[in-house]
Amino acid sequence: MPDSSLQPTQTSSPKIAIIGGGLTGLFTATLLERAFSQINDKQNDNKSLLPQITIFEKSRSVGRLATRYRTDSHTNKNWQWAFGAQFFTAKSASFQQFIKPWLKTDLLQPWCAQVVNLIPINANNQTPDIQPKEQWSSIQARYISTPKMTSWGRALADELQHTTINFKTRVAPLAQYNQTLANKASRKTNKKTELFDEEGNSLGSFDWVICTAPNAQAVELMADRGFAEQTKITESQMQACYTLMLGWDDKQPLPEALSCQEMAWDVAYVQNSILDRIFIEHQKPAHNELLPSITIDARNDWSEQHVDADIDTVKAQLLVAAKQALGWNADSMPSQVDCHRWRYAATITNANKDELGVLVDNEKQWIVSGDWCGQGNIESCYQMATQAVARICAHSLISAD
Repeated sequence: MPDSSLQPTQTSSPKIAIIGGGLTGLFTATLLERAFSQINDKQNDNKSLLPQITIFEKSRSVGRLATRYRTDSHTNKNWQWAFGAQFFTAKSASFQQFIKPWLKTDLLQPWCAQVVNLIPINANNQTPDIQPKEQWSSIQARYISTPKMTSWGRALADELQHTTINFKTRVAPLAQYNQTLANKASRKTNKKTELFDEEGNSLGSFDWVICTAPNAQAVELMADRGFAEQTKITESQMQACYTLMLGWDDKQPLPEALSCQEMAWDVAYVQNSILDRIFIEHQKPAHNELLPSITIDARNDWSEQHVDADIDTVKAQLLVAAKQALGWNADSMPSQVDCHRWRYAATITNANKDELGVLVDNEKQWIVSGDWCGQGNIESCYQMATQAVARICAHSLISAD
């Protein structure tokens, strides 16, 4: 049952722009459509409250749960790497309820991984030292999207009924203007926001604009526009992350750490290294048809220090660290190597400080949102979407009839 706080307060049909087609944007559009649908059902009027939502996404796809794959020409099998978020948790009752439909279809599945601590090869040990850490369970599950991490975002986009997604569209910094609207009874001034792309082409005028971009980009979009909460955007700090993607051929021997019979594992926390965690892709649920595929995240602090370094130099450093962690030789070295840089990957959270929450300018009807307004995880995307929708539905929308 939708939250009653996410219900529109007036019989208007707002035009709403969402900048960014990541999960925060998709969740926001989904919850907006549900809120307006519920009030329509109560009023038995399916036309008066149909929101006009437009998502502007600078890339060619949605969701931000990035997946990369390659096909082996000899076997027609794939290597596949989730080089964005590897998994997510659902700790709140409302988010658990939200994901239920996709759990029923197995698009989302729990991942009960065996987790270890791994000390790479060094002067003290000639082989990687692997020790058990924990077993992820269904009690506090980690979830993945199948068959790819991008699958959920695409499913969310496909299910939207009153939302248009404009891909490969970069929104220029915001500008506000007064638009005079006339009706039969009177004339009134309605403040709307006209958006433009980087070439200066109009993207339309909107009652509400929701920016879900990383905070560094949100600062640029709102700069010098009088956004009431401008100074708060930079309160959250974000760090970069480099991701190394490795693959092995079908009949190729695997490195020592991956073929260890005494300690089978799915996720490794790497100690004393520039690496942070290692994920075995082909051992995830519904991934058993993949060729051996490993995704490795570098430490965020190290990534931030090297964020502007040459990508090939970074890849070479990560490969040295990966060899020490996995212990390959000439026969078991990876045949597939790729590297990706995320400039805005991790939100630095302070346990003693409250979450920022969505930032709202009620006069301009602008909202700045995103996972970085919370804990920087996928559940935060949902929580910030919930907050944004509640603020829109609680605000008196000016009718443009």
